[in-house]
Formats: sequence, C-alpha cells, structure tokens
Amino acid sequence: MTRDIHPAPQALVSEGAVLLDLHADGVAHIRLNRPDAANGLDLELLQALHAVTVQVHGDGRVRAVLITGEGKNFCAGGDVHAFLSKGEALPDYIRTTTAYLQMVAQLLMRLNAPVVSAVHGYAAGGGGMGLVCSSDLVLAGVSAKFLTGATRVAMVPDAGVSVTLTQLVGFRKAMELLLLNPVIDAATALSMGLISRVVPDDRLVEEAMGLARQLAAGAPAALANTKRLLWNGIGQGVDACMPEENAAQARLSGMADALEGLSAVIEKRRPVFKGR
Repeated sequence: MTRDIHPAPQALVSEGAVLLDLHADGVAHIRLNRPDAANGLDLELLQALHAVTVQVHGDGRVRAVLITGEGKNFCAGGDVHAFLSKGEALPDYIRTTTAYLQMVAQLLMRLNAPVVSAVHGYAAGGGGMGLVCSSDLVLAGVSAKFLTGATRVAMVPDAGVSVTLTQLVGFRKAMELLLLNPVIDAATALSMGLISRVVPDDRLVEEAMGLARQLAAGAPAALANTKRLLWNGIGQGVDACMPEENAAQARLSGMADALEGLSAVIEKRRPVFKGR
C-alpha cells in the first residue's frame, strides 16, 4: 500500500466564513468559505479573514500561505446583496468593510511567509482582485476569469488595487481594466502580468499546494527579505492610496448611482447612472 507522504493537516479554524489548516511542512491553507455567495465579501467574512491572517502572521510554524475559495468561485468581490440591504447605512458599512479589506491586503504583503493564491471561477471586485494583487504568486485554472468591477457599480477600486494593479500590468492597461471592466480570461491575465501561471482546472489546487510547499522548503529569512524588498518598492504608494480609497468608497456608496449599480448587478441588467 502506498504511504501518504503528506499527513493530514491540523485544522486551526474548522468552521465559519474562513477556514484555516496548517500542514506539517509549514503551509497554512486559508479557504474562503461562503460558496453559496461565490465567496462574496461581507463584514463577517472580512472580519474572519482578518483574524485568520493575523493568526498566520503570529504563528512561527508557517513558512508559506495558500489561499483558495470553496465552491465554484475564488471570490466574486463584495457581496452586493449585503451592500444593497444596508440602505442609508451603506456608507458606514462600506467604510468598515473596506477598512478590513485594506488591513488584510496590507498583512498579506507584509507577511514573512510567501503568499500563493489559486484562482478558479471568478476573481472579481475589490475582494477577488484585491487578494490577487496583494498575493506574491498567483496560479489560475485555465477557465478562471478576472474582473475589476468597481466602477461598474459606481464605486472605486480598493485594497490598494489602484496602485498594485498599475504596477502589475502598467498604467494604460490598468486604466482600461478599471474604467471599462472587461472580463479577462486566464491566458490574457497571464500575458499582461496579472498572474504567475495558468494550469489545468483539475490540477489547480494540487499545483498551487506544490508551489506553496516548494516555497515552504526554501530559506525563510531570504524569502521574507526578498519579498519585503519587492513590496517596499511600491509599499509607500499603496499605504498612501488606501485612506483615499476608503473615503471615496464610503462617499460614493451614499450616492443614488451606487444603489443603481448594485441593483443592476443583482437584476442582471444594464445600469442607468444619473451622476447623483
């Protein structure tokens, strides 16, 4: 009988909106766990993701991090149903959720352990694209799709994407993606530098875990310092933009256009924006 060379992981967080397993080789596996909502980000999930990321940051056993999503999608962005349900309280809700998302993005960039994200289905909006843009390496299944999506609902990018996306794909391409919101397939995302590799859908998690294990076996101080040097090159711009992103997001979410945009997404129709 063939012996499994990888023993079962230790479940550090086994229930809730975000799950966390620690493998014996030092790979921490973070799983977004709202599959019925396409792992859309609401306040509960963001608070859980922040708590798990802080937990990983403080665990000296962690040598690499893998982020995946349960269900059919990696992360379809903010939960538009939760947003729309807040009514006049939406700006306060957006201010809070955006702050948590920004803290998560900053933590991922600052973790000593390299972060690998494995994207299947959609990575969209501030959540999906925010996690992609703040990861160190990103693998995508061949059928994966990417969408910035913020201006589609009369809002702005967050999680530092207004800086990180520009660094990844260039100013002109970032402007096109953020203003026009095209759906990008995995091959195009690879060619523009948004992601690291494209792999067969049925091998995505296996390939991503293999990459995380390769990183976990590397020299931890060298990888941590190399990662820090690279992120520090754009870190000042990211840190400076996040408060402005947060303020703009809260301000815009109080406008009628934002409610129209959210309604249009839910109703699968073209929005009619009136500039107010």
